[in-house]
Amino acid sequence: MHEYSIVQSLLESCEEHAKINDAKKVTKVVVKIGVLSGVEPELLQTAFDTFKEKTICDDAQFIINIQKVEILCNKCKAKSTLQKHEFACPKCQSTDIKVTDGEDMYLMSLELE
Repeated sequence: MHEYSIVQSLLESCEEHAKINDAKKVTKVVVKIGVLSGVEPELLQTAFDTFKEKTICDDAQFIINIQKVEILCNKCKAKSTLQKHEFACPKCQSTDIKVTDGEDMYLMSLELE
């Protein structure tokens, strides 16, 4: 369960941002998780709820935004968001594509007090 190590890193990052901004606590944490990132949102939520206790994020709301796979077709140059895990351009059906989003997890924003 690498979600636990992700949350520990996330909490450390929150503490750093709070310290830099002279904040006493974090009230909201927003992350974006790509469907190809390998991160399970439910497990991440559970890990956050477990490890946030007695940290600067103790009362923080945790919001997870799921990012679908976005591609650029190298053949027809169309940009598309894939609805399924079929890695082909929906416009021309080419499999010569580049994934441009949906593979990573990002800390998008924090609300601090």
